[in-house]
Amino acid sequence: MEFTAGGRLKVRITPDDVGKRVSVRTVDAPGGPGHEFTDTVGVLTSWTGGVLLITRRTGETVHIAESSLVAGKVVPPAPARRRGPAASFEELARVMAGAWQPVESERLGDWELRASSGFTRRANSVLPLGDPGMELDAALERVRDWYGRRGLPAYVQTATGAAGTQEELCAELEARGWRREVSAQAQVGGLAPVGDLDADVTRVELARTVDETWLRRYQRSGVPGPHVLQVLRSGPSVWFATVPGTGEVPAAIGRCVVDGRWAGFMAVEVDPEYRRQGLARAVMAALARRALEEGASAAWLQVETDNEAARALYGGMGFAVHHHYHHFRAA
Repeated sequence: MEFTAGGRLKVRITPDDVGKRVSVRTVDAPGGPGHEFTDTVGVLTSWTGGVLLITRRTGETVHIAESSLVAGKVVPPAPARRRGPAASFEELARVMAGAWQPVESERLGDWELRASSGFTRRANSVLPLGDPGMELDAALERVRDWYGRRGLPAYVQTATGAAGTQEELCAELEARGWRREVSAQAQVGGLAPVGDLDADVTRVELARTVDETWLRRYQRSGVPGPHVLQVLRSGPSVWFATVPGTGEVPAAIGRCVVDGRWAGFMAVEVDPEYRRQGLARAVMAALARRALEEGASAAWLQVETDNEAARALYGGMGFAVHHHYHHFRAA
């Protein structure tokens, strides 16, 4: 926080700083006999009507009364990550989108409208990497119409918490009544440590295509139609991992997409009866070794924020949060 020569706190931000990362301190009862201070750090996404809106790294929005401010300043962007591969938000966003390609897409300026008959939000949402080429309200109306003609809800995928992410767009969507339904973490890590995991990879079978056996374990769809298979098979270099079980349903599965230096991991699932046997580690290690053979060196994955078990598993493999992403649904 900023202090004057006399040691007093000072507010050094104005509405002109909207869009910048700030640190503010507020007091719960200005002028009262007793008070408590609260510190908030994030992107200043609006300042209107005497209320500041700050979006934290996680995407959480905080409304702050201007009258409660006792200190505030612009701060540098979040420090560079200390572990894991360096990557810009846009690079990683494009790589992740390439590993989960929609059945149908259409450009709206720099936005991509994606649809796959409702199979996953990632393949049925707008990827807004840039300018839609028109005013935001007009663009959102086009989005609603495009998805409505396909019998689908309109979603926009946004990101927060890294340089170049979309805190301001999140605030604009919320102001227009769009509701954030799901938030997740995009995590990155070195690929070699995953390949070096102490795991029994001899049980893991790798294949270039998804088959009925693999699909019996996959929990993200019911009866998989052609649109599901098309999305699962999409990507530059796709691998499917299967650990056979005692019956017709595999004990564990996984999917990996290799794209240049990146290897993305998804659909890692283990039958509850086989958990705590190291099967998730074995699937990850086997896929990572294959990706290393193809020249990849960096790894990414996506995990929902409330999935504590998965976050602990991947944290133990060296993964850490790069940014957070969110799906906003039209009101």
